[in-house]
Amino acid sequence: MSRVALKSAREIEAMRRAGALVADTFRVLDPFVKPGVTLAELDRIAEEHIRKGGAVPAYLGYGPKTNPFPGTICASVNEVICHGIPDGRVLEEGDIIGVDIGVLMNGVYGDACYTYTVGKVSAEVQGLVDTTREALTAGLDVVRPNARTGDIGHAIQTLAEGRGYGVVREYTGHGIGKRLHEEPTIYHHGARYTGLKLQPGMVFTIEPMINLGRPETRLLPDGWTVITADKKPSAQFEHTLVVTAKGHEILTL
Repeated sequence: MSRVALKSAREIEAMRRAGALVADTFRVLDPFVKPGVTLAELDRIAEEHIRKGGAVPAYLGYGPKTNPFPGTICASVNEVICHGIPDGRVLEEGDIIGVDIGVLMNGVYGDACYTYTVGKVSAEVQGLVDTTREALTAGLDVVRPNARTGDIGHAIQTLAEGRGYGVVREYTGHGIGKRLHEEPTIYHHGARYTGLKLQPGMVFTIEPMINLGRPETRLLPDGWTVITADKKPSAQFEHTLVVTAKGHEILTL
């Protein structure tokens, strides 16, 4: 028996509105992601826009009471895979930054991530970013009723590893709704025809984290920041989506 709660039409509509605010926050941030800006400034801009839109930042204060996440956005630069803290670091020409945004709006969550290039990046790094974006698309393309979660992971893994990149194992996509993290777990590697069968009304994220080098990760002492073990760059893209009768709808476009 699946533990995945299928969302009602009313819940999906609410999540569509939350997802639209997430997408609009990326639009607002876009002109500010350039050399010389600090991560804290991007965080301030995002928080202001989210609150103006009638929502609250999902990540601010998230986690254990002894070490809550201190920012509105996760700001993951270069070798940081995910959960980067938006501090006083200044972006430089050639950096990449994965910006992960979550909002809580009218009782439901929206969640997405986009990797920006800062100025002109190397061809090697641009290839990583492009491949990660394509890996998300490959995962999305298999989502339809009766497909399985393993099909999503297989599509992502096949594309990324086929080009020589490392696919992060420890951090996954997830169900989302009235809670930020629900069932099912969406792995970004796997075998076809395995895992949970998809049904209309399931809402979850797909968020591949792809490394220029090996897939291994390391958690920094702050308890949040995850970096590549070999210190090579990593990129991430993420959407929230709902399985529909004929395929899927992305809720964070």
